[in-house]
Amino acid sequence: MNPITIKNPIIWADIPDMSIIRVGSVYYMSSTSMHSMPGCPIMKSNNLRDWEIIGYVFDQLESNDAHHLRNGQHIYGQGAWASSLRYHNGKFYLCFSANDTNQFYLFITDDIESGNWEKHIFDGLHHDPSLLFDENRVFIIYGNGKIFIKELTADAAAVKVDGVNQVLLETEKEGMGLRAEGCHAYKMNNYYYLFFIEWPKTGNRRRRQVCYRSKELFGPYESKVVLDDDLGFFNHGVAQGGIVDTMNGEWYALLFQDHGAVGRVPILVPVNWSEQGWPVFGMRGQVPKEFTIELPENTSQPIVISDDFNGNEDTLKLQWQWNHNPHNHLWSLTERKGCLRLKTGVLVNNVEHAPNTLTQRTEGPRCRVITRIDTSAMLAGDKAGLVALQHNFAAIGIELTEEGEKRVTLSGRGDTDIEENLASDPFQGQQIHLKADFDFVDKRDTVRFYYAKDGEDWIRLGESWQLKYTLDHFMGCRIGLFNYATVQTGGHADFFYFHYEKYQ
Repeated sequence: MNPITIKNPIIWADIPDMSIIRVGSVYYMSSTSMHSMPGCPIMKSNNLRDWEIIGYVFDQLESNDAHHLRNGQHIYGQGAWASSLRYHNGKFYLCFSANDTNQFYLFITDDIESGNWEKHIFDGLHHDPSLLFDENRVFIIYGNGKIFIKELTADAAAVKVDGVNQVLLETEKEGMGLRAEGCHAYKMNNYYYLFFIEWPKTGNRRRRQVCYRSKELFGPYESKVVLDDDLGFFNHGVAQGGIVDTMNGEWYALLFQDHGAVGRVPILVPVNWSEQGWPVFGMRGQVPKEFTIELPENTSQPIVISDDFNGNEDTLKLQWQWNHNPHNHLWSLTERKGCLRLKTGVLVNNVEHAPNTLTQRTEGPRCRVITRIDTSAMLAGDKAGLVALQHNFAAIGIELTEEGEKRVTLSGRGDTDIEENLASDPFQGQQIHLKADFDFVDKRDTVRFYYAKDGEDWIRLGESWQLKYTLDHFMGCRIGLFNYATVQTGGHADFFYFHYEKYQ
């Protein structure tokens, strides 16, 4: 086997809070999905470099106004947070908390690639949990600063009556802006290892990875900073994640790094072990930008794809996620063959609250999206187009005014929280081509929008829009296809394709 080359980030897209396992020679990871549905993506690799989405844990987490983006309610920045994925005795387990419901969710399946996940719900938040299987006992370890441990039943389907439920340890408080959280727990080599992130107020003042360990589950624990590096990128520390070994006994950590508006990107870090049994992250304390690994070459489906919407049934490709639960009666791939049809069914006043916005991630260093829309069935007050979706969003679309005039418009919402009309041109014709160009190099984090009648003679609309990663959505910039009504429902827009290109 020839070694393959790893270049960090291994995926230049928003895949935060990864939890990784190995089953035989195959690696699986889960990631945070928050308001995007279906939720909690499962990805697969055989070499830790080439990952593809193989499914989701749930189609929808809850069915209520907030999850369906109805009546002014939403779950932006909430929903499914950091998950913990584990494999034990032939079954896969995944758990997380949702801030909006104040509940803890645990899912179980014996087939991670095509099986259904059995769902269990516990009351109360369990912040950034980690499952720990300790022989015939099951625990979740969770918290921020004050770290708790709670015992579950042997099948992990419920909290164990009269089981352990207590504070496990208190992490460092002095000089910390963010105390330890994001637990990943392991039992190996006669130790219990708990990995966390913390964010000190002194020194480098960036997120860093810390390890607590003990030979006894309930302590006492000793701790050590195991990684404090930013890959030379704006003092954004590489941290939060778990460790995994290869079939050859080599160890790696899968962590993430804030990368501006594109989101939090996965970083693979070599791990060795000291004679004292401590994990040693990186090379001479630093994350390598490039290194080789003794794992096989692989081909996999990309994380973001083009789509010509030519399926024979109303089933979307796995790379797509809806912005909140979809209204399934208001979209179709089959009503007009070769098109995605988005129908209006509710009245909203901006794209952030438009149901059935269909999204994919953006990617660095640069990427581009082009779509073509048939506007002939749109009604007065409708707007359809492309959105760079964050709380500070920008959208280009074709708009049919109440007076019956058709205009191509660019709108955006910046720090004022008020959507502004940034530019507008009159437009004649039934079909329009729209384009969005993204630049994430060195945190430029900009998008430029264009339109054309023929798909060749592009006209730039407005100025570059500054994208920002904020905690309102807690997610990297998504590119979305939308159609919403402001005056009357019943119209629709047909999208012929979503052509995507990632480039340098």
